[in-house]
Amino acid sequence: MSALFAELDYRPTPIGPISLRRRRELKLGVDIFEIKLGEEFLMSSLFTASEIALARLGIAALVGTDHDILVGGLGLGYTACEVLRHDTVGSLLVVEFLDPVIEWHRTGLLPNGATMEADRRCRIVSGDFFAGAASAAGFDPEREARRFDAILLDIDHSPEALLDARSTSFYHPDGLAALGAHLKPNGIFALWSDALPDDSFVERLADVFAEAWVEPVTFHNPLQDRPFTQSVYLARKAAGSSAAA
Repeated sequence: MSALFAELDYRPTPIGPISLRRRRELKLGVDIFEIKLGEEFLMSSLFTASEIALARLGIAALVGTDHDILVGGLGLGYTACEVLRHDTVGSLLVVEFLDPVIEWHRTGLLPNGATMEADRRCRIVSGDFFAGAASAAGFDPEREARRFDAILLDIDHSPEALLDARSTSFYHPDGLAALGAHLKPNGIFALWSDALPDDSFVERLADVFAEAWVEPVTFHNPLQDRPFTQSVYLARKAAGSSAAA
């Protein structure tokens, strides 16, 4: 393959073929890693500001130390690595549905894999985040019904733009309430979205959780030479509550 482009892996998955590729962006003089599902772009290492903000904002909303954090969706690893930058984090569980993505990190095809592998606080498991959210057993195969101080989710493009049908019911009140059962009192749910802030989804979160808000994340798109805005939604579970609110 050309030094300017290489498809590093291509695999079938239950939701379609997934590929990892590296290409040289001549305009910027940098190498970019990209993950695609079929013909759809899932993530690019060129645009990571909002994935990092997902972790930063979620952890900033917590009080105290030794937090147990769950990340739904591994991707290129930027959210997980930002979580691990915080000394207040005691443990990190990452749940990833697509086994090739886990393998790319563990075998060194992706540069952030080494950071996660070297940190004893971090564990990556293969699993369906949305099935875990809906179940009483939860997300951790080693610890049934485990609860978390923060759950950070970056899987679908937005609450309205889904990758596949698994998450259809998750963004509605019953699905969000089921997720809330996996949070500790005062716990934070944070959600990445590729779209502009949507007040109607904030209202939906507020109907389930004790508090809800949205943070726009604006960054410069060097390819289009203009600002671009994505969103991080946040919701807080009530203190002393075993239910979602």
